[in-house]
Amino acid sequence: MRPDHAAAAQCLAHQPTTQTATFRRSLRTQGIAAANWIGRQLERRRSRLALLEMTDEQLKDIGLSRSDAHCEYMHRLWD
Repeated sequence: MRPDHAAAAQCLAHQPTTQTATFRRSLRTQGIAAANWIGRQLERRRSRLALLEMTDEQLKDIGLSRSDAHCEYMHRLWD
């Protein structure tokens, strides 16, 4: 192999640096955190929809009125 090609081959065979590994780990951690946040928001949305499906008597049992349930439903996803 020619000397200039040998240097290129060494660069390609190079293992990721600690900085690269740390960045990948950080990116993975942020992705997991984002997925968890989305899951929590979807669960909150399902709970708000369940409030709307309850009867007035069921809402009264948990201490809410129909207007309270509607106000909770109208909250934005991230509230």
